[in-house]
Amino acid sequence: MRVYGAVALSRDGSRWVISRAEPHISIRLKQIFPSIPKAAIPPYDLPHTLTADTDLDWFMQRYPLAISDADRAAMSEGREAFRARQAEMERILMPDYAPSGSAQLREGQQLRPYQWQAIEVLRRRGRLLLGDEGGLGKTYTAAGFMVAEPGSLPAAVVCDAHMQRQWKEKIEAFTHLRVHLIKKGSPYNLPEADAYVYRISQVAGWANIFATGFFKSVTYDEPQSLRTGAGTGKGAACKVLSAHTDFHLGLTATPIYNHGDEMWHIMQFIDDSVLGSWPDFEREWCDAIGNGKYRIKDPKALGTYLREQYAMIRRLKSDVGQQLPKVSRVVEHIDYDGRAVAAVEDLARALAIKATTASFVERGNAARELDIMMRQTTGVAKARTVAAFARLMVEAGEAVVLWGWHREVYAIWNQALRDLKPAMYTGSESASRKEAAKRRFLEGETDILIMSLRSGAGVDGLQLRCCTGIFGELDWSPGIHAQCIWRLDREGQQNPVTAFFLVTDDGSDPPMMDVLGIKASEAQNIVDPHLGVEVRDNDTSHLRRLVERYLDRKAVAGAG
Repeated sequence: MRVYGAVALSRDGSRWVISRAEPHISIRLKQIFPSIPKAAIPPYDLPHTLTADTDLDWFMQRYPLAISDADRAAMSEGREAFRARQAEMERILMPDYAPSGSAQLREGQQLRPYQWQAIEVLRRRGRLLLGDEGGLGKTYTAAGFMVAEPGSLPAAVVCDAHMQRQWKEKIEAFTHLRVHLIKKGSPYNLPEADAYVYRISQVAGWANIFATGFFKSVTYDEPQSLRTGAGTGKGAACKVLSAHTDFHLGLTATPIYNHGDEMWHIMQFIDDSVLGSWPDFEREWCDAIGNGKYRIKDPKALGTYLREQYAMIRRLKSDVGQQLPKVSRVVEHIDYDGRAVAAVEDLARALAIKATTASFVERGNAARELDIMMRQTTGVAKARTVAAFARLMVEAGEAVVLWGWHREVYAIWNQALRDLKPAMYTGSESASRKEAAKRRFLEGETDILIMSLRSGAGVDGLQLRCCTGIFGELDWSPGIHAQCIWRLDREGQQNPVTAFFLVTDDGSDPPMMDVLGIKASEAQNIVDPHLGVEVRDNDTSHLRRLVERYLDRKAVAGAG
């Protein structure tokens, strides 16, 4: 049989090296393996993973490559292991799957079949991003895994600050595990416990302890907090934690807040092999869009790939028989104080011009300054109308969660609604004050809870009192809006949820509404590749939209 080249394992056994290949074979290799640069010449370097072994074995059926018997046996072993793993995972995820394991839970508690499925996948793979829709009990799945898999203890949990106490309460109410809340950002003598819960802000100082291998598993709650990668103190520490634990679990229904390349950074903490190195991922999956940002070429393909590798599982409420009525998303165009916007018009135009004509650094600074100024100005301009809308909801008998971002906007809302004594749950409150605000709202001491758009991800309990949310300000990321809505659209909600987006026809709202549709498309197609029709748009720069809006106004004014 004719052979077309030579292939051999590298010395460390973790790579395949194709040392020779005829030109037309090189073309076919680069089509099948996009991680090989288009301009590269042999030798070609590929990972020695189950997936790559299977693909290379398939490729060699058409183009036999010279290979030693030992290396051929290693490739065949990888192929068979891949097939066995796929068959086992498919069996676990069948609707009629009956788990064989057990978990010692508190009396009256139980794991649902779909939660058991995620536990069994994690036990076998050791790495999993659980992307179940908000409200399906991802926290209980994590706690159930700690009980069902003895090798997972002691376990580390890394979460946002406001979630630390809730994790302790849920684990202890669901299981008999002992939970310790980490108190400081530097090591101290830890008491005996089964699970240790860290705030994300605490982990940087614990890297040396993580490196000892004391923890056997780690759960990252809302790992999009690590989307900037291992270059930060918290990212570097979490990378050490992942490197010295046997099981990695990520819990988030919204792994992407901005651009799709964030998925690579997140997966580095959960399964750093599934998407390869950054150069490989960039070549295979990304298009550069400028300013060091990347968009995913085919979000649906990335989503289905992660599922095929069983590196990610995602179920919707409709998949597990818990379908509530659809959330009603209502966009209301409201009145605003045009004088507030007009007062900064000249400065906005000047910044827009600077953002297109100045030096590179000055352009970036001007665009960001324009964004900050116009978002705050827009929020202030419509703040009194938003407060009046919230009051109407309360007077109609509804409890309301009101989402915003700027302190100046909160001040206006509090003044306008002072007789209703709103509770505050924002970035300025400590964890204990947030918990007190939540208690006031749940116990009916107030009918309005003012929350920051980016505070409270994963907070549970609001659904027991409230089914009405109001977005008084917008975020550039659709994932943030989804997180907010899921605080109400969760298990235990007895009524249809309505989310009101109160927007103006001026200021920053119009370009934000435009961009949100683009980002939602990319994020949704990775997370839910089989849902909906993808909307294409090459311009994903939110700052550019804002700049263009004010440049267009200048042109119109000049023509007038």
